[in-house]
Amino acid sequence: MSIIGRHIEQDVLFECVNSKRPEFLVVYGRRRVGKTFLVKEYFNDRFSFYATGLPNAKTRDQLRVFGQELIRYGSEEKKMPADWLEAFERLRKLLESGKTFCHPGAGKMIVFLDELPWMDTAKSDFRMALDYFWNSWGSSRKDLLLIVCGSATSWIMDHILNDAGGLYNRITRQLHLAPFTLRECETFLNYENEAVSKKQAMDFYMVFGGIPYYLNMFDRRLSVAQNIDMLVFDENGPLHYEYDILFRTLFKHAERYEALINAMAKRKSGVARNELIKDHGALQGSSLTKALKELEECHFIRKYRDFTKKSQECIYQIIDPFVLFCLNFVSDNRIQDWSSFMGSPGYYAWRGNAFEVLCFNHLPEIRAALGISGVSTQECAWRSRKSEPGVQIDLLIDRRDDIINVCEMKYSDGEYVIDRDYETKLNAKCRVFREETGTKKTVQLVLISAEGLKRNAHSDIVMQLVTGEDLFR
Repeated sequence: MSIIGRHIEQDVLFECVNSKRPEFLVVYGRRRVGKTFLVKEYFNDRFSFYATGLPNAKTRDQLRVFGQELIRYGSEEKKMPADWLEAFERLRKLLESGKTFCHPGAGKMIVFLDELPWMDTAKSDFRMALDYFWNSWGSSRKDLLLIVCGSATSWIMDHILNDAGGLYNRITRQLHLAPFTLRECETFLNYENEAVSKKQAMDFYMVFGGIPYYLNMFDRRLSVAQNIDMLVFDENGPLHYEYDILFRTLFKHAERYEALINAMAKRKSGVARNELIKDHGALQGSSLTKALKELEECHFIRKYRDFTKKSQECIYQIIDPFVLFCLNFVSDNRIQDWSSFMGSPGYYAWRGNAFEVLCFNHLPEIRAALGISGVSTQECAWRSRKSEPGVQIDLLIDRRDDIINVCEMKYSDGEYVIDRDYETKLNAKCRVFREETGTKKTVQLVLISAEGLKRNAHSDIVMQLVTGEDLFR
């Protein structure tokens, strides 16, 4: 399979291999997002040296595998390295021998160390040896591209990106891989043939998100519901236990991150930092800041502000579809199969919330559909503090050109129909928002509807329409 999407990332790889300086590239992101595939496919699996860490292995086993790879790439020393300092010294000698592959045209030696956090076993000298390899030799080699990759985001951020030791300020470039967009999901699912509709791609995304590993398991012979049952609800399904191991593969002290996620899950619109401290007192101060940042880096959560609060007072909301799906239906064995659950009131409630999350993950596409990609904007939310019943707006687009878009997000099986009662409700929502916030900006209602809008006597309240088709831009 060729690389789908990732155009900016491919540009970075191109610049790295064609630069006239030493390059130290860090590729990171959440589990299953396609980091290794991107690097291997871009370079056609041709490296001057490649090695990957072993999960849950001891230092001796890591060194044995690394030594075997050195031999495979041409090292004449057959004994297993005694430690990481010796292993990296052998790598240096191998690269200096001139016998290894160099990128044609650019002349760069490409060294790819995959699953780096697994190599750094307890009490080993791995990080010290990596520091020494780069600072004493690699950083002076204009013909070297060193690529390190890992899913353990805590480790990557602590020991590589934010390292205060030998690698401080030594990283030349970094690639943070995000999940696929809807358009990339559709392209991926239809790579071999045009068998999956936009609606199916959207429905699959609302459960699994844009994770290539999950998308690759989609069976085109089955319906979306059958795929969900086969992948998640079947006890032998490949993703049945995926949530149980998801955080353990990314974070040290994974239970703290899971507790934060569980606290956020109590409110679908998000939780303020002070509320998290109250509900989850074990993490405060810099520890809480670090954990929230890492969850955001993995695209599990988003940070946004309440329109009427100070900008630094942020709200944190889960936006990972698979995490939300598992919390709602899998973790507590709430339902046994998806096919039977479809059509129930609970299903329609979930579908509406899942579509909102999909929209939060496609704000650039929404801005493009509104024709405001070039306008400075800030996305936020708002909750009424005075009106009864309470008014809540989950997505506001606060624009620099003195307009505020109040966004309503609706998923329906056909064109969405606005009746008299709903028109009255929407008018009241916009009026209460203007009165309580005192905004002087023009307030315009935007409907984001998966299947469009049925034009009738009440639909003129919608100033602009964004359809499901627009989300595939």
